[in-house]
Amino acid sequence: MTTSRDVEVPPDTPPQTLILLDRVRRGDTAAVNGLLERHRAAIRRMIDQRLDRVVRKRVDASDIVQDVLVEANRRLGTYLTNPTMPFQLWLRHMAHDRVIDAHRRHRVAGSRSLDKEVSLDAPVDSDQSQTNLAQKIADTELTPAAVATWHELERRFAEAVENLEETDRQIVLLRHFEHMSTADVAKALGLTKPAAGMRYMRAMRRLRVLLNDVS
Repeated sequence: MTTSRDVEVPPDTPPQTLILLDRVRRGDTAAVNGLLERHRAAIRRMIDQRLDRVVRKRVDASDIVQDVLVEANRRLGTYLTNPTMPFQLWLRHMAHDRVIDAHRRHRVAGSRSLDKEVSLDAPVDSDQSQTNLAQKIADTELTPAAVATWHELERRFAEAVENLEETDRQIVLLRHFEHMSTADVAKALGLTKPAAGMRYMRAMRRLRVLLNDVS
């Protein structure tokens, strides 16, 4: 079994994850479950955010989460021999592939497939975190008279996010819905950390303008 000294661990890996990875390398089978369970909630958030509403009626997100963790368990040895990215990002890539597969398999009865009808990156309308973020970046003077209901605020927020450039939209989703750090966002999108930070600030300024542009 490869020891922790033989493999260079990617930076920005959480300390507890590093400990568990080291235990797994040393042959601690119980640590495998601990490692995967530690990331279950984050994977679930990511999948909930990416699944289209119609697909969620046909597919249990918990099943996709379990599929991701089973695949991760199967491929863990390969990852440990060459950990080219933080463990949490490695899991996220697998989860993203599973979400795409779900959209391809479950199509709306009709002429258009789900993956064409709704962007995989569109915010989930009912996600409470969406409302919370919209509240934070909307003008503090925004009243129920200006935004008739929280549902209206959510609708406007979803439209505002869709109007962002692709990379900026991804950054907002990763930061606020998948709770990723700026460093992890940069790695996931192939950006430098300063560039990811600057684009995040630009995206938030743009969202504020769009949300407060009451037409």
